[in-house]
Amino acid sequence: MCEDRKEMSTDLRNSRARAASAGPAASDAPVDSARSGDSGSSGDAGGSGGSGGPAGSAPAHDAADPAARRSPQPSAAAPPLRPQAVAELHDLVIDWFDGNARDLPWRRPDAGAWSVMVSEFMLQQTPVSRVLPVHQEWLARWPRPADLAAEAPGEAVRAWGRLGYPRRALRLHAAATAIAHQHDGEVPHAHDELLALPGVGEYTAAAVASFAYGRRHVVLDTNVRRVFARLVSGTAYPPNATTAAERRTAGALLPADEATAARWAAATMELGALVCAARSPECGRCPVAARCAWRLAGSPAHDGPPRRGQTYAGTDRQVRGRLLAVLRASREPVPQAALDAVWHEPVQRARALDGLVEDGLVEPLSDARYRLPQA
Repeated sequence: MCEDRKEMSTDLRNSRARAASAGPAASDAPVDSARSGDSGSSGDAGGSGGSGGPAGSAPAHDAADPAARRSPQPSAAAPPLRPQAVAELHDLVIDWFDGNARDLPWRRPDAGAWSVMVSEFMLQQTPVSRVLPVHQEWLARWPRPADLAAEAPGEAVRAWGRLGYPRRALRLHAAATAIAHQHDGEVPHAHDELLALPGVGEYTAAAVASFAYGRRHVVLDTNVRRVFARLVSGTAYPPNATTAAERRTAGALLPADEATAARWAAATMELGALVCAARSPECGRCPVAARCAWRLAGSPAHDGPPRRGQTYAGTDRQVRGRLLAVLRASREPVPQAALDAVWHEPVQRARALDGLVEDGLVEPLSDARYRLPQA
């Protein structure tokens, strides 16, 4: 092993030791990362993957990793890596990304910031394969924010289809309206202006600024957090919520050059999505496997609570989804009887419908009929 690699390995082991003694900091989960409910209790983004910007920019989310929300393991402290060691990581991961990045529409040079923003909203806890056709339909129908803003919010919910978490559609419509009215129809460049948009939290603002405009920001989704947890702190999974220690680590690893930083954000996200996966990491394909603290420690097993996926069958989420499916399919208001037919248990059905109304996804009319929101 060459001296540089020995130095890197030592640095990573030291970092892992420091991480073991660092407790989690206060949660820094963005407002757009609080997502729950298949049919509409979602927030926006953060912690589930990145969309990707113009060609060579950012990768898309894979489905969110449940373990990342449950693991109590300590987060990575700021790594005491030497500049040369960090630069090597940049080169290795970005070179890998150059040869392995997926060809996704929101990454292409002509995609534009609106395409990136739409993909960011859609990819929250939703696999790329499900997003691709809907993203294409949205951009064909609403190529600019003003085009979406000109339609009723219920049309956004209708076009959202079966992506799940449909409150994202309302928030995307609200963001488009703000962009049309406050930013001359152009997705803003500045992080603080992005953050001020409805439905946009810290993660999404950083992701759009980085992937669409090549700005230098820490972009921490579930995939990136998992990569850094293994590479730097030597743990299989990151903590429940993003911690200050994780942000310090990410900041210490972020390239100083703006263009390289944007590329690094995209590359680490793609590495987590395609190689450093939650359940079956393919370490043999990883460009930094020889420098990974988790591998150097023998790939220790997760020692937190059991990792469980989200249930769906029989939940209010399923009922909400069925109710919304009826409403999406009809251009006319739907009578109560048509909604009653979709679920046999009246108490749960009523609770689910009340929740949809409360979330602004369904509008009740005076004659016991319902429709998607018109205003």
